[in-house]
Amino acid sequence: MPASQAGKERQALFWNLIRQGHSASGACEAVGVNRRQGYRWIKAAGGRIPVPDRPRSDRYLGQDDRLAIADLRLAGAGVREIARELGRAPSTISRELRRNSQNTTGAYRPHAAQKRCDLRARRPKPGKLQDPTLAAAVERRLVKNWSPQQISDDLTRAFPDREDMHVSHETIYQSLFVQGRGQLRVELHRHLRTGRAARRPRGQHFTAKGRIRDKVMISDRPAEAKDRAVAGHWEGDLIIGTASGSAIGTLVERSTRYVMLVHLPHGHSAENVRDGLVTTISTLPAHLRRSLTWDQGTEMARHREITLATEMAIYFCDPHSPWQRGSNENTNGLLRQYFPKGTNLSTHDPGRLLDVATELNQRPRRTLGGSTPAQALQKLLSNPPEPPVATIP
Repeated sequence: MPASQAGKERQALFWNLIRQGHSASGACEAVGVNRRQGYRWIKAAGGRIPVPDRPRSDRYLGQDDRLAIADLRLAGAGVREIARELGRAPSTISRELRRNSQNTTGAYRPHAAQKRCDLRARRPKPGKLQDPTLAAAVERRLVKNWSPQQISDDLTRAFPDREDMHVSHETIYQSLFVQGRGQLRVELHRHLRTGRAARRPRGQHFTAKGRIRDKVMISDRPAEAKDRAVAGHWEGDLIIGTASGSAIGTLVERSTRYVMLVHLPHGHSAENVRDGLVTTISTLPAHLRRSLTWDQGTEMARHREITLATEMAIYFCDPHSPWQRGSNENTNGLLRQYFPKGTNLSTHDPGRLLDVATELNQRPRRTLGGSTPAQALQKLLSNPPEPPVATIP
């Protein structure tokens, strides 16, 4: 056995004995080294007992795997053949060759590849947001109440050729939630949708709904509304203020995610909601008034009158099924950043509601390929569908 390997094994055994409670001199005597050597090991470790390396999981490539890859590659084997020989996925072998081959020659050296892998696996890693330029770019978007996912997507579009300016949404969250993970200002967590400074599990709380007569269920809604292929299908709900005494109506168009807010200064009775929805919906062109999907809240007891006034069909979700209005539920979460729970929502005038809706509609959306809801809706308004050609029976 080489002397260096024997020395490493003695050192590992020395630390194992120390962890078991042996004295330094006793451990030195047990492994057959001079006491001075033991004290050198202790000094090199900074006077602390090092944490033993955890065994690498079999799901990761090891030194033996990398030696086999090098041998098979020299024999002319392709990626899929190497994967079959090692019992791995072809993507695993392809990723290994891409990450750990030499940059200049493209040659694959198994021992060098193992060293690169070990270096990348070291923890803790320096946070990417320690780069002041990237941190400033993230902060500029956070203060505009953009979500971490929107920020990540926008930076990728704005700097397509600069990897140093790309950051994942999870890195942004960790920089805000985990102490020491980044250089974002601590108070920036207030610009997140939840406003929280730490993660917490989300629970579901359902409330009983009253009966609504003559309702048409979501199962009868046209298929074109379900797949978001045609514009003009909306989802609606209320966000409620303190002690259920005030509310704001919310409408979200399913294909463009465009938001409209309904002013309800006199409460959210069925009559007030009817009047507010009729006023708001009537501002839309006819081809954007196809349907409205709502939950089974009693505020929609006058739904037939709304349909008669606006010519918009209204459908109701199944009980306890908020995912059937997913776009609206997501938007209501965003709106709580502007209209917190436990506050009086009647203090917000129509101008304030319009400002908030405009800010949301000007945020780029991943589901829209980076476009904003306002841009998507403007495109629809600029190119209205042609009226159907009349046929003579």
